Amino acid sequence: MRLIAAGQLSPAELWAAHREEIEKTNPTVNAFVRLFDPPGELAPGPLHGVPVTVKDSFDIAGYPTYCGSRLRLTHRADRDAAVVTKLRAAGAAILGKTNTPEFLANYESDNHIAGRTNNPRDLSLTAGGSSGGEAAAIASCMSAGGVGSDGGGSVRWPAHCCGIVGLKPTPGRVSAAGHFPSISHPGGMMGVAGPMARTVGDVRLLFDVLKGYDTDDPFSAPVEAVRIEKPRIGVWPRFYSTPVQTECANAVDAAAQKLSGAGYELVEFEPRGLERAPNLWAFLFTELSAPFTRELIEGRREETHWTGTEFLDAIADRPEPSGRRVVEVLAARDAMRASLLRQMRDYPVILTAGAGMTAFPHRARRFATPEKGIGLFEGTFPLVWANLLGLPALAVAGAQLVGVPWSEETLLDVGEALSST
Repeated sequence: MRLIAAGQLSPAELWAAHREEIEKTNPTVNAFVRLFDPPGELAPGPLHGVPVTVKDSFDIAGYPTYCGSRLRLTHRADRDAAVVTKLRAAGAAILGKTNTPEFLANYESDNHIAGRTNNPRDLSLTAGGSSGGEAAAIASCMSAGGVGSDGGGSVRWPAHCCGIVGLKPTPGRVSAAGHFPSISHPGGMMGVAGPMARTVGDVRLLFDVLKGYDTDDPFSAPVEAVRIEKPRIGVWPRFYSTPVQTECANAVDAAAQKLSGAGYELVEFEPRGLERAPNLWAFLFTELSAPFTRELIEGRREETHWTGTEFLDAIADRPEPSGRRVVEVLAARDAMRASLLRQMRDYPVILTAGAGMTAFPHRARRFATPEKGIGLFEGTFPLVWANLLGLPALAVAGAQLVGVPWSEETLLDVGEALSST
């Protein structure tokens, strides 16, 4: 970006360099669903000429939003998603759309349309999901940055897998209008759109472009950001007694040492009352949507992919949720959120594990830790409570920072201190 501003590099040259990298790298990494032709005249904004990508769950006018499913082969978007509109207005050049699991319903990115995305650091490992294609494209320098979505770690988990930075904002801070599935259901406070890039500084630049009130997003609100200078940081290395892999524990330790050296006050902190958070999240994310997914695929099961049905099949014997159960879960979620926010008055930023495990071999579902093996669901415990409670979270340096609502700028400040050399 600085080279473009200084006239030392043209947008066309930067585009060509990224396309050359795509031609070299994408055949093995397989991050893309679609590539676009070079753009015409670009807006003179803060991203002028910067080649970016978007997850294939955001609409781009005239093109399909497959969301990894053959059931959407005939889909064509009639207008751009809000994030695409903002990227274009800032002068970005959109390279392409990146791969996802079917229906965004898995922690690996694979489907019947584009196939499997591989981790650019080790092709035998997953790049994560559901924003796995986005993370892989950015990590391998095929894209300068872009936008994913996160309903259960889907920005932060791929960022963790691929060694980049991913921000899950407060719901509504970045408009998710034009995203499929629509982020508007009773559990919709969990799902958000968020920027991904190789550095915290680049994520901040993207976030500054993308943020803002949008009446098309039901969770958006015209509120002021919460900016806290040198917040006290509560250190919560793992989700209660659930173990994490050694690399994940070490990343938290290293982050704590780095932040302490940067002048932050760190205090051991174990939140009270979040024990049921993963179960409440699983109900809202999987059980609540299951009847609609089953209806969608009825009569076309043979066209679906395992990434879209794995978790659906795991709850096949459970009855359709009752209205009473939905109300009970939402009430429990709200009480849990209020309790945690009271506790976070003293610790407005929490440092915790990026996940319970690192990037794993494709379709692995059990993971060794120094204490005992954990399953995939247990490995997501450090991620999903932030979704359930609508809190912003930043995946950086193998660890994770979680903040109070609307405190993205604070998290980015801490993230820059953590990632600085």
